[in-house]
Amino acid sequence: MPKLSRYERRSLLRFLALYLGSVFVLLAIIGWLFFEHNASMMKSAMKFEMLSEAHRIESRLTRALMQEPPADRDDLVSLLRSIKSSRFKVGFFDAKKRPIYSEINGMPGFEQPFYLGVRNCYSMINCPLTKEGVAYIGLEESRLKGMIRALRLNIIGYLLLSFIFMSLVGIILARLFMRPIREKIEALDRFIEETTHELNTPISAILMTIQRLKGVEEKKLERLRASAKRLSTMYDTLSYGLERESDKRLESIDLEIFVAERIAEMEPIAHSRRLQIISTLEPCRIRIHREDLRRLLDNLLSNALKYSDPGGEVSVALQGCRLTITDEGIGMEPETLQRVLKRYERGNRERGGFGIGLSIVTQICNEYGIGFILESQKSKGTVARLDFGSLHR
Repeated sequence: MPKLSRYERRSLLRFLALYLGSVFVLLAIIGWLFFEHNASMMKSAMKFEMLSEAHRIESRLTRALMQEPPADRDDLVSLLRSIKSSRFKVGFFDAKKRPIYSEINGMPGFEQPFYLGVRNCYSMINCPLTKEGVAYIGLEESRLKGMIRALRLNIIGYLLLSFIFMSLVGIILARLFMRPIREKIEALDRFIEETTHELNTPISAILMTIQRLKGVEEKKLERLRASAKRLSTMYDTLSYGLERESDKRLESIDLEIFVAERIAEMEPIAHSRRLQIISTLEPCRIRIHREDLRRLLDNLLSNALKYSDPGGEVSVALQGCRLTITDEGIGMEPETLQRVLKRYERGNRERGGFGIGLSIVTQICNEYGIGFILESQKSKGTVARLDFGSLHR
């Protein structure tokens, strides 16, 4: 299977996160219910077994007392010592709950028939042999806690194996589901790549022709320059969107000067649309790949000019390594604002391009850890905020 692109990897990870999160919660609930049910059944079974054993001991003690009544307390203790249980520790107590003879080191209580302690479990029955002084018979068992612990570990082990299996199934399903999407994206990328390749030659010819034109009215010449500049910007955006990841050389760049240069490059487009760019720039030096920074600023400035109404203003402010680009254009609805950050999504069909610009901005910001906030109000304009603090040098 071909290597996944960054966009496909992010989509795959989002799907897997949702799928595996749901699987984990479902398995955890099933495991917890299964554990509680089986632990409860084990406790009930142990309670029944211990109470049955206690009554058997009571019967044996009654028969022994009837056959050979003890002459004194020492004879009673000797008799009680001879009555053993093959599985449980046994304790005999008088009416004041004091041990007559006991293998148990402290009973937790005498009111309930069954107690579950921290390490052991206990069973207690009344034994009304008041003449001989035996009032209670107690049992102690030490394996139930270990059995419950082993049950818990087994369930956790099976759940982990199930989770690993479901993870593998999820990865396979995600790749199968994404195959048609990948094919569509690859087809679209091939179309754009072929289109941009065909555009490169005529755009270069137009730019060279404009530079050599003479005797043309300056106003018309300025419109030609602006149109050619827009075509060149669109070509750069499309070609960048198709580029593959490669090693990039980072440079120390004066952001104030760089932003001023990009504004100057955009001036022909602004003049052609009767727009004014107002800039307030402060010094800030950052370390970044120069071409990435150019793409980032050009896309945001181009969008601000593209979606502004003629005669308006676009303001660019750089303060404390925080860049703000504000336009007074058509703006966007909240649902549109979330959608336009995705690749090939456009907020406006009449003025929009190919839906790549803002996805490139988001990609670059994520790559360098640049804070990016896009705010917009319908019919009032859009504000793009960039925080270069993490790149400040």
